Amino acid sequence: MNKMQDLITKFLPEKALQEIFTGNSTEKSTSERTWTAVERIEAYLGSSPVVLFMKGTPDFPQCGFSAQVVSALRACRATFTHVNVLEDPELRQTLKSYSNWPTIPQLYIEGELVGGCDIVIDIHRRGELSRMVKQAGAVLTE
Repeated sequence: MNKMQDLITKFLPEKALQEIFTGNSTEKSTSERTWTAVERIEAYLGSSPVVLFMKGTPDFPQCGFSAQVVSALRACRATFTHVNVLEDPELRQTLKSYSNWPTIPQLYIEGELVGGCDIVIDIHRRGELSRMVKQAGAVLTE
């Protein structure tokens, strides 16, 4: 094992994340490996402190609710990963049961569901979203 593999194994204890970053799969070759929707969700959540599952992209949201959450995150100067659920219907459906939350968008901070549009807008108005983003270390530097 090389040094990079050692570091990945040490700091990414979840096998699915190790496989994503190294391209290695113990079960099947990379070309044969099919990630389950839950594995994809968990990999996204492990990749960034702030993850927004949304319809569309931050620059081209495909629904007003997603646009509102992006606007709130940008107002907080948050750095975040977005996942366009319209590109992955299986993930979109699985996300609803994974989170036990029926609607999209869904905002996660440090792997925990914050909520959908109404909750995010409410906590943003109270100044809590900015505090949560800063606490997660996900603020743009100037």
